[in-house]
Amino acid sequence: EVQLVESGGGLVQAGGSLRLSCATSGFTFDDYYIGWFRQAPGKEREGVSCISSSRVRSSRFSTYYAESVKGRFTISSDNAKNTVYLQMNSLEPEDTAVYYCAATRSSCFTQFDYWGQGTQVTVSS
Repeated sequence: EVQLVESGGGLVQAGGSLRLSCATSGFTFDDYYIGWFRQAPGKEREGVSCISSSRVRSSRFSTYYAESVKGRFTISSDNAKNTVYLQMNSLEPEDTAVYYCAATRSSCFTQFDYWGQGTQVTVSS
């Protein structure tokens, strides 16, 4: 059974940091691209960041970020733990949302096949 479990969300003041984790199981981690998405109340879900599968990863094309989080968020993976992290620094109230991780075998720019349940991030001003 494929599982993606997010953790690490919470309440933080503006300017603070959080690290989200996405623990995966039930599929070959090295073959999958893992993305982070978020959905704020009343807004559509948006892509935040993505990391390519380790089989195709190169130093130039391994990670992607939405413009709104570039320079503040960092995505990384621990293949030994089948886990992807999203380090979020300099958080802003606009970052408040439910954050989801998702997995796909295709690429960071196609539909994702598997989704976690989400973790709430709330940034107070």
